[in-house]
Amino acid sequence: MSNSVQSSSIQKITISGLIVTLGIVYGDIGTSPLYVLKAILAGGKEINDLLVLGGISCIFWTLTLQTTVKYVIITLRADNHGEGGIFALFALLKKKYPIIIILTMIGGSTLLADGVITPAITVTSAIEGLKINNPNVPVIPVVLIIIAVLFSIQRFGTNVIGKFFGPIMLIWFVMLGVLGISQIVTMPHVLLAINPMYAIKLLIEYPSGILLLGAVFLATTGAEALYSDMGHCGIKNIRLTWIFVKTMLVLTYFGQGAWALSNPDIAGNVNPFYAIMPDWFLVPGIMIATAAAIIASQALISGSFTLVSEAISLNIWPQFKVSYPSTIKGQVYIPLVNFFLWIACSFVVIFFESSSHMEAAYGLSITITMIMTTLLLSQWLPSSGYKNIFRILFVCTYLGIEGIFLMANLNKFLHGGWFTILLGLFFFTIMYGWYYGRKIKNRYISFTNLENYVNQFNDLKNDISIPYLSVNLVYISKAKEPMQVESKIMYSIFQKHPKRANTYFLLHIINDGRPNTFEYQVHQIIPGTLIKIDFKLGYKIERKINLYFRQVIEDLVAQGDFSLQSPFESMRKYNISSNFLFVNLDRVLTVDYKLPKGEGFIMILHNIIRNISNTDVQALGLDTSSVFEEKIPILIPHHTTKRIRKYND
Repeated sequence: MSNSVQSSSIQKITISGLIVTLGIVYGDIGTSPLYVLKAILAGGKEINDLLVLGGISCIFWTLTLQTTVKYVIITLRADNHGEGGIFALFALLKKKYPIIIILTMIGGSTLLADGVITPAITVTSAIEGLKINNPNVPVIPVVLIIIAVLFSIQRFGTNVIGKFFGPIMLIWFVMLGVLGISQIVTMPHVLLAINPMYAIKLLIEYPSGILLLGAVFLATTGAEALYSDMGHCGIKNIRLTWIFVKTMLVLTYFGQGAWALSNPDIAGNVNPFYAIMPDWFLVPGIMIATAAAIIASQALISGSFTLVSEAISLNIWPQFKVSYPSTIKGQVYIPLVNFFLWIACSFVVIFFESSSHMEAAYGLSITITMIMTTLLLSQWLPSSGYKNIFRILFVCTYLGIEGIFLMANLNKFLHGGWFTILLGLFFFTIMYGWYYGRKIKNRYISFTNLENYVNQFNDLKNDISIPYLSVNLVYISKAKEPMQVESKIMYSIFQKHPKRANTYFLLHIINDGRPNTFEYQVHQIIPGTLIKIDFKLGYKIERKINLYFRQVIEDLVAQGDFSLQSPFESMRKYNISSNFLFVNLDRVLTVDYKLPKGEGFIMILHNIIRNISNTDVQALGLDTSSVFEEKIPILIPHHTTKRIRKYND
């Protein structure tokens, strides 16, 4: 099983590991030079030292404070057994701080929204370069075709083409650095922008200078991916490659700034990224940019799949079908999510028409994600040995920085930011309705002690007047304690329809906060008759309960604690093993249930979401040919003011 791998060779410091890291981690932040400085200079602004040097200074210090210090130095330390990302951080903290679920939902939903806009803006920005030599190039149709092909190949994985991602991104970053240097040498004056005073002057002296931070923020939108991809690449590989990546990014931004200062008359109407390319290199440069944009899009799409699969395992997202299309560690494919992302990306391209318009929709949602990460880290820091003064300093610093970015990005709301917020709200609603709907249903689960049923199990097993439903019956139990079980399971076995079997199995799934936990424990409640098995699974582990159960049975047989021999003489004669039947209890609310208005709405939402998700049978990887479905009512007690009376004729 691919997800059970605890470590990977890629996490070691090797040349190949570093190159692969370039292809996985830096797609989003690495393609930001396509549009960041263009967004700062556009809009009919006067191109002068204050704007250009101030803008570049803001970019440099944003990459330094936000990406380098917050994410590369501090946040990467908040690893959950080698895994990173907002859901990994939540899993690390959920036992101590259960209320952080709301922060996680907000951060996860806005991160998913960012995954919709990124492929659209990066591919569009790259293809728009073709208009320099041919203004009549049909950008939108070309982008739509590329996006359609990109999403259509997701089902096959990236096992083959993924090998080229790292080398292509290496070429991309080297190109950025060389092009940047070629312009810096013509105007070394631009290096003054390293001084943070230029950034401060821009924010204070330039008219509405604070609003320019909305464009500046685009340079660091991929910082969250550094943390999310830690499990794929390892902290050492990310930190080492970031030194190279940041250097190349800084060089290209400074190079674009040098060109803008040398060409103030046209800098506001031309994309500086393509302008710094020599004419002879324009076509190869566009081809490399397009390849980098596709890789960036692929990284965001794969990241969205990983994000949703983690949320599913943590019971924050409905049970969607998840497949594993390649041997690459952790790579998953979710058909329904893939289809939605394709439609949403295509809509963005058609609706916004150009990368300039998409910039207005970009950045607002990911700002919210970063704020949520900061708040979650504020809970992690004390548990990791950091002094309280550092915690206060960290929270104040980054809530201040990200709060300013949020205010700047809010200016984009009416110009396109509403779209990503609407998307984020949509994803949040799904998470909220699913999670809290389950919480409400679980509230009405009653448990009973298995010790009270020992005699009943033995009597039912030996009652030959009742035919076998199956030699072995298997139930999924939610009871955490070894000696407890849901009352409804006992109702199903003894009352609703007596179910005689030779052995009864109760399977309990423990969702562990660690990513790769893969363990089980057996409790012989009544040896040979009633057995409870606890599966402790990390959030990176596939829920193939049917497979794991067979493995446990093999272990029990090998230990002499269980026999597969049929109780029927005619079957034993031919060495036919006994059969297993899973009983799936579908807990449904009774028609006349009454809940408070708020909870009633949540349950309506939960039931709608449930209709588009996989069933418990599908989610647990059970063999549908060996499953007996049974509906069990959830009785919600409520006070009745009237009692029906008997009448006489």
